[in-house]
Amino acid sequence: MAETAKKISMIPAKVQYDRNVKLSEKKMKVAAYCRVSTELEEQDSSYEAQVEYYTSKISENENWKNAGIYADDGKSGTNTKKRADFNAMIQDALAGKIDMILTKSVSRFARNTVDSLVTIRKLKEKNVAVVFEKEGINTLEGTGEILITILSSLAQEESRNISENIRWGVVRKFEKGKVIVNCTKFMGYTKNEDGDLVIVPEEAEIVKRIFRLYLEGYSTGKIAKHLEEQGIKTATGQDKWHSTVIDKMLRNEKYMGDALLQKTYTVDFMTKKKVKNTGLVPQYYVEDDHEAIIPKELFYRVQEEMMRRASLCKAAVTRKKNQRSRYSSTYALTGMLICGKCGQEYRRVTWARNGKKKVVWRCSNRLTNGVKKCGESEILEENALNRAVMEAIHRITSDDMEFMENFR
Repeated sequence: MAETAKKISMIPAKVQYDRNVKLSEKKMKVAAYCRVSTELEEQDSSYEAQVEYYTSKISENENWKNAGIYADDGKSGTNTKKRADFNAMIQDALAGKIDMILTKSVSRFARNTVDSLVTIRKLKEKNVAVVFEKEGINTLEGTGEILITILSSLAQEESRNISENIRWGVVRKFEKGKVIVNCTKFMGYTKNEDGDLVIVPEEAEIVKRIFRLYLEGYSTGKIAKHLEEQGIKTATGQDKWHSTVIDKMLRNEKYMGDALLQKTYTVDFMTKKKVKNTGLVPQYYVEDDHEAIIPKELFYRVQEEMMRRASLCKAAVTRKKNQRSRYSSTYALTGMLICGKCGQEYRRVTWARNGKKKVVWRCSNRLTNGVKKCGESEILEENALNRAVMEAIHRITSDDMEFMENFR
């Protein structure tokens, strides 16, 4: 049987981008991206110059339509997540609003090799060209990606060198005892013209109140609630206080005039991630660096009290698995009554019998684990306890004027 001749016809491609045609000969939507990496005043002219240059360049070419000038001022190039205009530009390009992006150099576009290549490949899939003027690279040309890989790696290494140089300079300042603090989040202090810490009187009063309340028996949570009730705002102007913030303030040696430098360090120059310094890099302690808000004697008393409260955590036998006890400032005798039979803390409980309530203190070991663990502990009525405490205080203070003076 004779074979039927096949009829073949070609369907022409809808060319969106002809690589053999020069960019200047093709009508296209052209955008430009400008960036300077810091907010220093000396770079303002560079930033403005880039914007003016690309605005003029696009408008002078009759075959180009201005698709926008995208500019990030004072943004780091090591990570694209924080560059709002850069991300907006890429979204517009992927949406078909941009055919070509002009930028000064690879380092202006991105110093992160991964970010650079991933972004360029996404754009390449949409036939969007990125032209780097300094290097003379068009990413839609054959050798574009090879050159981009090489140049992006070099740019990334440049970022590493810059980061290391900055860190070297900071460490040298630490060695000389120069304190570096972000005062926008530091309650009680600001900086003068020389960069030294100086007290802000109204904020210092808040710091003093926090330390005083803690020594009066308040927990960090209760102090936070007190400040909120008084309408006192945080260092950043927020109404909400967190107990963790209070805890950090109570531990901050700067309030007694000293300074521990390099408490944290950067582990990755790309992500800028900082971690607590547990001894992997040197620290520097500067004594009497600036005027203190809290006397050293008072500061050390607070540290001792924090250690005392931390030591009040119950033994494993008195709490459930993975349950951690916390200091409570609700009752004056909490953590002070110890069972003479098993050595565990006493806990305040309320008995209700025949419609009447009575407050007593009982061994927490017995309450949690029953009489088999502690069957001989005494039950103490709170009223009797309070009378015993007051009688003891009266006996101590009645004839001892020295004690009374210290007590006051």
